[in-house]
Amino acid sequence: MSWLKSKKLWGVVIVVAIGTGGTRALLKRRGQKPLVQWETTAVDRGRIVARVTATGTLSALVTVQVGSQVSGRIQQLLVDFNSPVKKGQLIAKIDPQLFQASLEQARASFAAAEGNLLKAKVQSDQAEIDFKRQAALAERKLVAPADYDTAKANLAAAKAQIAVNEGQLQQAKASLYQARVNLAYTSIISPTDGVVISRSVDVGQTVAASLQAPTLFVIAEDLRKMQVDTSVAEADVGKLTAGMDATFVVDAYPGERFKGKVRQIRNAAQTVQNVVTYDAVIDVDNAELKLKPGMTANVNFVFANRDDVLRVPNAALRFRPSPEVLGAMKTDGKRGHAGDSAVVGGAPAATTPRPDGAGRQRGTGSGGGKPDDTPDRKSVWVLSQGVPSSIKVKVGASDGTKTEVSEGALAEGDQVITDATYTGSTFKPGLPGMPAPAPSGRGGPPRPF
Repeated sequence: MSWLKSKKLWGVVIVVAIGTGGTRALLKRRGQKPLVQWETTAVDRGRIVARVTATGTLSALVTVQVGSQVSGRIQQLLVDFNSPVKKGQLIAKIDPQLFQASLEQARASFAAAEGNLLKAKVQSDQAEIDFKRQAALAERKLVAPADYDTAKANLAAAKAQIAVNEGQLQQAKASLYQARVNLAYTSIISPTDGVVISRSVDVGQTVAASLQAPTLFVIAEDLRKMQVDTSVAEADVGKLTAGMDATFVVDAYPGERFKGKVRQIRNAAQTVQNVVTYDAVIDVDNAELKLKPGMTANVNFVFANRDDVLRVPNAALRFRPSPEVLGAMKTDGKRGHAGDSAVVGGAPAATTPRPDGAGRQRGTGSGGGKPDDTPDRKSVWVLSQGVPSSIKVKVGASDGTKTEVSEGALAEGDQVITDATYTGSTFKPGLPGMPAPAPSGRGGPPRPF
């Protein structure tokens, strides 16, 4: 009988031990942290202002480079930087001595050509008289035929010489005109009204115009009207149109915003290091003359302005659960405990499609973008009562931080997931109160008796 009592006592001890271990495991399991920590942001309503940003350079509407047509030494400068000038005003003088000498030489050549022409005409008249005399004698057979032929040839040669001398006279006349023009080019005249913004020479400097006209001055026609030449990326150029309003700031006045209007978007592409940009020209009013040519402008083009629209963070549109998070969601679904925030009800919501308000089904929880994603349709993950689910939405304008939602089963106040962190819990699902099974080949836990 004693051995029977001893056996019953051992049975009670084993039952109590099993019950105590199961209780501890259950308490530990209920107090365990979720496998996934979610970061969420509430969907709200507000204003969306979509912009395109670009960098440009200010310049005058009309900028004229004043050069020299002739080579020579700068004798006099009559204007300097920032000097206002009028059209036709003398602004510089090149030493004219060489050109005056050339003019005098051309005049002498012209006079000589006139004299040669006059001489040729006299000789032609004499040759004509001789020819007529020989012709009269030839009719009466009083002169040899050879003399008649010689007189005829001399008359023709005299007339040809007149034509030659007339051509030489025209050449001399052209040379004289060129010498006068070159002399006039020694006076540098302003071609327009404006302001001198650049001067490239000094008095005494020699300029050479043999290959191309050297630039002496740069004159801006009217600094009260300016333009900004911006470099717009090819991905954004389709959002701009002529007549669109634009604003910009310059480093010289960081607290002031200037306004302008897009005049044209030029079709000529500019490629720098495989980056293609287009020039969008903006007209700017500079009545106060604050803006100066060459300033760098940081330009904003507003191409969409929406008031009181449903907004979702861009981070939520970019979020996709990682493979670890997806695995944790499935594990939580098998565990089926309300304390785990990933899934409620024993099945992972990310793998159970459910219809949304628009008649479409929610996403399947894949780790990447859906094949049916388009630029205006995105997937958003929503956390409702601890259950994550994917919703398809149609998006609109974006300000870089938040994006307009025009269609979809989202409402103001919904918690959209922007990030998820896998905590790396080592819990292994099994029977309540039982420890996790040992690895293969290691055997189970020791028996209590």
